[in-house]
Amino acid sequence: MATPLRLSVALPIVVAGVGCYEPLRRPPGFEGGVPDVRTVDSATMDIVAPPDVQGPRDVPVVDVPNMPIDPDAACAAVSSVATVERQPVDIIWVVDNSVSMEPAIRQVTMGLNTFASRIGMRGLDYRVVMLSYRSRTNPVTVAGGQRYGVCIPQPLAGDANCGNGPRFFQSSIDIRSTQPLEQLLGTLGQTEGYRAGQERGGEPWRDFLRPTASKTIVVVTDDESRMPADEFDRWPGGVNPRSRSFTLPPGLLDASWMGLFTGYTFSALYGWGSETDPSVRCTYTGGTMPPSSGPTYTTLVSRTRGARARICDGASAWGPFFDRVATAVETTSRVSCDLAIPSVPMGMVFDNSRVNVEIATSSMTTRPGKVAGVSACGAAGGWYYDNERTPTRITLCPASCEQAQAAVRAGSTTAVRVLFGCQTIPG
Repeated sequence: MATPLRLSVALPIVVAGVGCYEPLRRPPGFEGGVPDVRTVDSATMDIVAPPDVQGPRDVPVVDVPNMPIDPDAACAAVSSVATVERQPVDIIWVVDNSVSMEPAIRQVTMGLNTFASRIGMRGLDYRVVMLSYRSRTNPVTVAGGQRYGVCIPQPLAGDANCGNGPRFFQSSIDIRSTQPLEQLLGTLGQTEGYRAGQERGGEPWRDFLRPTASKTIVVVTDDESRMPADEFDRWPGGVNPRSRSFTLPPGLLDASWMGLFTGYTFSALYGWGSETDPSVRCTYTGGTMPPSSGPTYTTLVSRTRGARARICDGASAWGPFFDRVATAVETTSRVSCDLAIPSVPMGMVFDNSRVNVEIATSSMTTRPGKVAGVSACGAAGGWYYDNERTPTRITLCPASCEQAQAAVRAGSTTAVRVLFGCQTIPG
C-alpha cells in the first residue's frame, strides 16, 4: 500500500525561543510588562519597534544579525505537520456484451458493489462509470443480435432499477467484442455513430468525470481490440478507418482533452494465457479457448502498470482481480501538489523571501527553486506562490509534482517540506 504523502512544515522562532534567528534581547531599561510585538524588516533583518510601543522613548532598537542558516538544523527547530489531500479517483468499466461473456457479466454484476466498497474503505473519493448495455433480463435481443446486459444493484446504483447514483453512472452502450476501445472514445466525445440512440452509441458520460481525479479504465472481454494501443492513446481524430460512416475524437492522451486522462491506468480481464508470449490464449476448463489472447490489452496493461486476470479462470479469477484493480487505483491515485501555508505560531514572523521547498524520499532529497509562476515552470521543476505579496498557498510545478507522485507510486516514504527562515533558492 502506498505511503500517504505528508507535508512537514518547519517554522522559525523569530521573537522568542530557539529557531533560525537569535532570540530578541530586551535592552536595559525596557519595562517588562509590555508585550514585545516588534517585527522584522525583510531587507535588513533588523528588529523594528512599532510607533505605539509603550516604554521609554530613548530605548535603542536591537539589531539581530542576518545569521547563516543551517538548513538541516536551525530551520527545523519547530515544525507542524499537515496532511496533503488525496485527489479523487474515477474508475471506468467497459464490459463486452457478447453472449459468450455471460459468465463474466454475472461476476461483474455480483461483485462491483464489493469492489466499490473496497475503494471507499481505502479512504478514496471514488466514482464508477459503467459502459455496457443496461438490462435487468438476460439474454436480450438488440440491433446487434442476442446480447447479455449489465444491471448493477444498489447501493452503488441509485435505485432498484439499476439507475445512476451519486457515485455511479451507466451509459447503456452495446459493447461489441472487438470494439471496446473505439466505443469508449466515441461515446466519450459523442462523435457521429456513437451518440445516444445510435447502434454503437450511448448517453454522454464525460461530465461525470472530474478534472482532478486519476483515471482507471477496466476492460472485460474475451476478444481482441481492432483499435491498436497507440491509436487509443494518440489517434488525431477523424473518420474511423474501420467504419467509414463513423468518426472518432482524438486519443485519450491528445492535448485536446486538457490532461483529463494523463497518467491513466489500464486494467483488464481477458483471454491472455502466457506471461511472456502475448499471442498465447488461455484455456477454459472444458478445453476450449477464447477468440483471442488480446495482445492490445496486454500492451496497455503493461504500459500503464495496471492489473490483469484470465477470463478462462472463471469465478475464481474475480476476487483477486477486484483486489488488484483496487490496489492499482490506490497506488496510482494522485496527491495534491497545491499546498496550504500553515498559520505562523504566535510570536513568529513570516518572511516570504525566506522560504524553500524540499522533496524528500527514502533515497534522496531535492530542493527545487522558486519560480515566478506556472508559466515559468520548466523541465527542472520548481514551485511558486499563489500571490507574491500575500501568499497563502504553495504549488509545485508539474515536473516537481511528478517527482513526488512517482515516489509515492513506487512505495517510497515521501514528504514535501516547506522550510521557513532560509534564503529562498531561485529557480
